[in-house]
Amino acid sequence: MSDRSPRSFVSARMVAERAGVSRSAVSRTFTNGASVSDATRRKVMEAAGALGYHVNHLARGLRERSNIVCLVVSDLTTPIRARMVDELTRKLQAAGKVTMVINTESDTESVSSALRQTLNYRADATVVLSGTPPASLIETSLANGQQVVLINRDDTLSGSLHLGVDNAMAGREAVFLLRRAGCTRLGVITSTARTASLVERERVFVEVARAAGLAVSVTASGPTSYGSGFESARRLFGRSQAPDGVFCVTDLLALGFMDAARHEFGLRVPEDLCVIGFDDIEQAGWESYRLTSFAQPLAAMADHVVELLMRPDAGAAGRGVFEPIPIWRKSVRPLSD
Repeated sequence: MSDRSPRSFVSARMVAERAGVSRSAVSRTFTNGASVSDATRRKVMEAAGALGYHVNHLARGLRERSNIVCLVVSDLTTPIRARMVDELTRKLQAAGKVTMVINTESDTESVSSALRQTLNYRADATVVLSGTPPASLIETSLANGQQVVLINRDDTLSGSLHLGVDNAMAGREAVFLLRRAGCTRLGVITSTARTASLVERERVFVEVARAAGLAVSVTASGPTSYGSGFESARRLFGRSQAPDGVFCVTDLLALGFMDAARHEFGLRVPEDLCVIGFDDIEQAGWESYRLTSFAQPLAAMADHVVELLMRPDAGAAGRGVFEPIPIWRKSVRPLSD
């Protein structure tokens, strides 16, 4: 069993005592090129792993609190992720925090590796916008004095803070808007990413639509991208009984879907086809799309993250849920005649 205790600081001296070696042996073990025997290295690494010790790569003279907040992010070039990073970095810096952005893949192992980097730099807190680190690594982060905030993740990792939007509400409201527009054959366009947020939007939309007695199809043609939305439209409209009302779980999917429907199949939006997206990215408001969508309240979410990290008692686990904001444009008919 680990000797780690939540919110404690693990020092090199503690590792040395547990391993039965000198502090200099611990230092040499974690210094590239330094001389240390295999037996000593093995004892030090075993003790470090048991205690949750990580090397501080910053100057030795740093105070106990580094004032660093790391953002672990994937898909950084997508509009919604870029806006979230912009909101967080500006507001954290205004609050006197030093922000580090670690660009990573969305898979679990890549996020775990990135989170280990934040431990090496003694970050006070880490905000994870990508993937899901395992519970054991969250425990290690907490034991090393970090706060961990998970955004738009559907996990219940003990000790971490959770922040997200009410995806179920968006699924329900999308069905309502499409039914009000007179749509009777519904479709949901999702991606193969299968993140918790996307799955929840899809699941609730399908459940509510079918409970209302409506036919509903689910199409996933690839990653969460414009191209996947375009390909999904090709699949749907290349056969009979295509939907006349569609909920795309992100705006990027919706924009590709709309372009294929209009330019390859000659459909008019919203006269022949109603489309709803999610995220309210800048492009959704462009004149070529005028996409009805649900906006994530990014500014309010960033404010809440800063508040959590600035409060002395913010170490307690908790969950904050924000309602997505319906943004009405022209891709859905307002009322059925």
